[in-house]
Amino acid sequence: MKRVSIVGGGGNVGASAGLYLAERGIAEVLLVDVLEGVPQGKGLDLLQAGPIRDYDAKVEGTNRIEDIAGSDVVLVTAGLARKPGMSRTDLLNKNAEIVGSIAAAIKTYAPNAIVVVVSNPLDIMTYHMRKITGFPPQRVMGMAGVLDSARFRAFIAQELGVAVTDVQAMVLGGHGDSMVPLPRYSCVSGVPITDLLDAATIERLVDRTRKGGGEIVALLKTGSAFYAPGASAVQMIEAVLLDSKRFVPAAAYLNGEYGLSDVYVGVPVVIGAKGVERIVELPLTAAEKEALHRSAAEVKSGIAELG
Repeated sequence: MKRVSIVGGGGNVGASAGLYLAERGIAEVLLVDVLEGVPQGKGLDLLQAGPIRDYDAKVEGTNRIEDIAGSDVVLVTAGLARKPGMSRTDLLNKNAEIVGSIAAAIKTYAPNAIVVVVSNPLDIMTYHMRKITGFPPQRVMGMAGVLDSARFRAFIAQELGVAVTDVQAMVLGGHGDSMVPLPRYSCVSGVPITDLLDAATIERLVDRTRKGGGEIVALLKTGSAFYAPGASAVQMIEAVLLDSKRFVPAAAYLNGEYGLSDVYVGVPVVIGAKGVERIVELPLTAAEKEALHRSAAEVKSGIAELG
């Protein structure tokens, strides 16, 4: 049985991912968190849900980061949310400290693992993870493209009154307001949405997608999204564990692709047993390429802040 460790597993995103993985029955799940008793309690709760939800996965919790030893995949969801009075730079530096310490532990205890990063700011933290671990870039990826595309798919389905499972969408760029949804590459059962919706409606859905996380934060008031982020991470992990060659957008390290270098940003990739096995370069219009480069520049700016 494969083994997946979720660092930050005491939080909502990590615990949700743990549930989805347990239900798939494709890996042992270890929830790791610094909060004493929390990962153990959530692990026990997930274990006890098994008889009802009809899964038989091994789920445990621990406060010991060294217990990630032998992991095939490490999912990193740990980090702080921005608090009142905290600047963006403060948050960036604090989360870089947290992710950096986790990266060092992964390098020591799980040197052969593939790493999926969810911690924010996502693209910058994924870059930081690769830098500290020293892993080949194929083995370190960020989650957000799957999530952003799922939000776009959901909004398109709502607008058209169709099943979300019949909608496909593509969103590139950094995980934030500068992301680049691509209507030309979004469709309903193969029919481009540009043939189904007018330009003003598409632009409204694109804008809502860019602000999708903020919309949920505003509604929750004391937290952020976790069901869809957890599910998005598990789709990527499943592609690794089953070597299923999923073609999805994800934060990947670019070395010349799309005219970008030494940066993590959301692009279409093929995910399999080796991690990011291929980056797919889509033909982009001049406007789409400019938007992608602008988004990548924001990520590079954040990387430069870390030094």
